Amino acid sequence: MSLVPFDDRDGSIWWDGEMLPWRDAKLHVLSHGLHYASAVFEGERAYAGHIFRLREHTDRLIESGRILGFEIPYSAQEIDDASNQVLAASGLSDAYIRPLAWRGAEQLSVSAQQTKIHLMIAVWAWPNLFGADRMKGVRLGMAPWKRPHPETAPTRAKASGLYMIGTMSKHHVEAQGFNDALMLDWRGQVTEATGANIFFVMNGEIHTPIPDCFLDGITRRTVMRLAEKRQIPVIERVIMPDEMKHATEAFLVGTAAEVTPIRQIEALDFTPGHITETLMADYEALVRMTPEQVRGSLT
Repeated sequence: MSLVPFDDRDGSIWWDGEMLPWRDAKLHVLSHGLHYASAVFEGERAYAGHIFRLREHTDRLIESGRILGFEIPYSAQEIDDASNQVLAASGLSDAYIRPLAWRGAEQLSVSAQQTKIHLMIAVWAWPNLFGADRMKGVRLGMAPWKRPHPETAPTRAKASGLYMIGTMSKHHVEAQGFNDALMLDWRGQVTEATGANIFFVMNGEIHTPIPDCFLDGITRRTVMRLAEKRQIPVIERVIMPDEMKHATEAFLVGTAAEVTPIRQIEALDFTPGHITETLMADYEALVRMTPEQVRGSLT
């Protein structure tokens, strides 16, 4: 399958308050965000013309910038409006939305107090991360890299630099034939995949790691709420790798992954079952609602 390069596409990108032709949205090679990973981003999806939980994503983007020490020069409402503007310009009703904020090229050193903060928002068609056959379940290998201690990295931020170990880990397991990598933390505890949170079904209950060194995902919280509405117990706790063998079902959740069953983690096999299928259906119904209906459904 041939890939369309992301720098050679039709369309428009919102950049610092203007709609630019897609091919004209170019970054200087001496931008601080490129050299020192001083950038934060979001991953969002639109369904039937509505960006799912847009304000929650926008708030997290702003907070991620503050954690990295900079203020995005737009209000949450301005960012929401820009996101809807570029979605409308794309002509897509189902789409992926990528806001990115970064430090510019005014200063190139570890200190970056004089840099301008930029914001861009792009939209493109991107189906589920694992493809149309994800109902078969994806296969995970074990990552060779660990999620870091929160005193060594800004783990509460959706910061670009934190995804380097995800890329390396995913490449490592893809070479072994897996779809994604399961990451442990510096303590050896189960955390998440490279870009999605993980859940295990044990004795009719859902168990998921405590997000103390990785993102407490917006999709994660959404799926937990859907489970609670179904009166399925959800338990956040420390999960060690040797406990995974007790699970009968496992699944990933995230904006890109949505709700995706897991069929294998290394030598462990899982069968997508009733709980996974129920939450997949509930999530797919929820994201097709209007924003007002979504808020009402989750309260």
